[in-house]
Amino acid sequence: MKIVHPHSKILRLLLSSLTIILLSATQLTAQEVDSLTVVKGKKIFNANCASCHKIDGKLVGPGLRDISERRTKEWLHAWIKDNVALRESGDADAIAIFNEYNGSPMTPFPQLSDEDIDAILLYTSHSDMLKVTAPGGGTEEVVTEKPSTAWMSYVVIAVLLLLALWVYFKSKNEFLKIVTTIALLLIGAYYMYYGLMSVGVDQNYQPIQPIHFSHKIHAGDNKIDCQYCHSSAKHSKTSGIPSANVCMNCHKNIAEVAETTATAEYDKAFYDGEIQRLYDAVGWDPEELQYIEGYEEKPIKWVRIHNLPDFAYFNHSQHVTAGNIACQTCHGPVETYEVMKQFAPLTMGWCIECHKETEVDIANNPYYEKIHEELAKKYGVEKVTVAQLGGQECGKCHY
Repeated sequence: MKIVHPHSKILRLLLSSLTIILLSATQLTAQEVDSLTVVKGKKIFNANCASCHKIDGKLVGPGLRDISERRTKEWLHAWIKDNVALRESGDADAIAIFNEYNGSPMTPFPQLSDEDIDAILLYTSHSDMLKVTAPGGGTEEVVTEKPSTAWMSYVVIAVLLLLALWVYFKSKNEFLKIVTTIALLLIGAYYMYYGLMSVGVDQNYQPIQPIHFSHKIHAGDNKIDCQYCHSSAKHSKTSGIPSANVCMNCHKNIAEVAETTATAEYDKAFYDGEIQRLYDAVGWDPEELQYIEGYEEKPIKWVRIHNLPDFAYFNHSQHVTAGNIACQTCHGPVETYEVMKQFAPLTMGWCIECHKETEVDIANNPYYEKIHEELAKKYGVEKVTVAQLGGQECGKCHY
């Protein structure tokens, strides 16, 4: 008669559960990587390709929808990196495209890696996955949140339990039990530390706002200074959220966008509809060019993106006015953002590294001249950094 150890059933059950978790995690990871690669491809496409190509329809060059189905991967890589060399090699397709577009050469992109080009190609085939139907019609970009790592916790817990049960119920080696216990504690402490350090880090957070506001159109195409809308940044702790009447300073006379503003992702009707939503909020009659009398205004509930912990002090005016720090240093190239996002991690380490690298600008600033001279002698340097000036002291940001 075969005797089955009671713990064997537990081990088999745990092993089965672990297998299911791993299979689910693998599927989830593949889905996340695909969507994230498409997002990456869109960014690279907008930065390098969008000035000459659209996804659908011709611009300067042909539309690129499903281009990877019309050409081989090897050919596309060669064409994108150096189309001149490909033509000179006698490639018939490269020469035909060159002649079709009146001998207009495409800019070569040797700086793009194979991974970058693959991301662009994936985006041209799956750009629709970044769109959802937005209220009022049109499309809106999908919120790109930080990939979930919850499945990793389940895998680690299952492995640790499986290993612990095997050691304690199968092994008779006491030394092995002690070593295993120490290893499990160290591994558990490591993952706990990693998890805790990720709490509150929302880099790339990109929520959908109640009204679609394009920084690319306003700050990029129309060159509107950041401080026109965020006027309190130069003299206050906060940059401030512009009130609707700031928007209306321009949009009293701009009820629709120009035809050239439309893109493959957002058409003219979409942008015009978003302007109408602003009018609905403030009660503006675009036909009569006046506010509707007795209209009950509706607050625009903007979704906050950048949010430092309450115990961290940050002053915009100190950076913008005293430090002459460009907005893009912390917020990224906002003039290229169709949908605003959190560019930097905004962690304490990220801020400290910036303080260590940023030199104090004392030009036309007599307040710092004497301090800078003394500190330069103390540290034996020509240029004093913000950290050496006191920007690394705990009390500067935590008080």
